[in-house]
Amino acid sequence: MQNKIGNKSFIDKTLNDNKLYAKKKFGQNFLKDQNILSKIVEAAELDKDTLVIEIGPGLGSLTERLCESAGFVLAYEIDTDLIPILNDNLKEHDNFIIINKDILEVDINKDLEEYESKYNKIILVANLPYYITTPIILGMLEKTKKIKKYVMMIQLEVADRICGKPKTKDYNALSIAIGYRASAHKNFNVPRTVFIPEPNVDSAVITLDLYENPKYIAKNEELFFKLIRESFNQRRKTLINNLSNTYSKDLITKMLNDFNIKPNVRSEELDIKTFVDFSNYILENGGEK
Repeated sequence: MQNKIGNKSFIDKTLNDNKLYAKKKFGQNFLKDQNILSKIVEAAELDKDTLVIEIGPGLGSLTERLCESAGFVLAYEIDTDLIPILNDNLKEHDNFIIINKDILEVDINKDLEEYESKYNKIILVANLPYYITTPIILGMLEKTKKIKKYVMMIQLEVADRICGKPKTKDYNALSIAIGYRASAHKNFNVPRTVFIPEPNVDSAVITLDLYENPKYIAKNEELFFKLIRESFNQRRKTLINNLSNTYSKDLITKMLNDFNIKPNVRSEELDIKTFVDFSNYILENGGEK
């Protein structure tokens, strides 16, 4: 099928005819490259037994491809002005619904109830707004375990952080928070020139494959996530110095000694398992000051 939506002339004409523009407050940048749209869908490995959740469909260029490949598409669009345009652009398809809600505020499990029994897998595919990428990803991971795979276009710098490995400059609290629940890898980079309007940064498409059974279990996840945030609070400081404002310095020193870790260790040197072990140790040995 010849795709009509994901190209520059169609985007320009649609915006002009409807007297619309890309709204900065919603982080709107419309993708105009057909090849990249194809690569995103290919990375998602869709079939007609797949239910897709899309966030921010915009004018529907990616949504059109998703409707062709998936069983059904549940698309969340916060911009009310785009709803009639989306429905018109996608009128050749009958396997989608546009939901005019803020994804940060939805009850995703409730929204899925009507559709999930009809499909074997649920995948999130999205070109995420840069300014709320992290809240969206962490929020969805916290809210639901029904989504087994995430394929997302995000800011390149954030993609590198999410996929960061220990002992590298990109590794940080976000790498650990997401790595605790999923295996992350970067599929490909996307230049800023393929968007209307052109953003100030490049992008990348990443995939998160959710663990069916977590590799490591934090006995108190709230403590675990707080611990990793505080561990990377000031990257140049040692782990002890970062944590000593919240936890007893004697406790942290003893913990490192018990795990046979050098006292001047920095957070970026430690893997996810170690942070899970640390959070369980702190939980069992007195916690905060």
